[in-house]
Amino acid sequence: MTRRSPFRYFKTSPEIIRLAVMMYVRFPLSLRNVEYLLHERGIEISHETVRFWWNRFGPMFAGEIRRNRICRMRSFSNWQWHLDKVFVKINGEQHYLWRAVDHEGEVLESYVTIRRDRKAALKFLRKSMKRYGKPDVIVTDKL
Repeated sequence: MTRRSPFRYFKTSPEIIRLAVMMYVRFPLSLRNVEYLLHERGIEISHETVRFWWNRFGPMFAGEIRRNRICRMRSFSNWQWHLDKVFVKINGEQHYLWRAVDHEGEVLESYVTIRRDRKAALKFLRKSMKRYGKPDVIVTDKL
């Protein structure tokens, strides 16, 4: 079964949609600035169109970037995670923020729990490994 294209009902080409969304996300531009830059290239669209495309296709492009980044990182021999937990207060109650950070300092996953026990830690690790794969080395604070 073939996957349908997410651009199938749009008259604008996928390359233009991708360009507009990436310009808005990658650079500190407003919607109107993206509209003006595309106008200089001969593409007439509204800033509202860019906003609609960003809402519709932004998560899809972010997922592609995340998957490509993780595939490249796994090829390195030093693919390691640093796991830690931080005490945070939310509405006056103490909670635990679990975080996984890769060797480049990018926060991969964060998870908030009320309890600090083995069950919460394993749930966080399973969730992280399901999304990002198994790391070669896991560095913890030994608690």
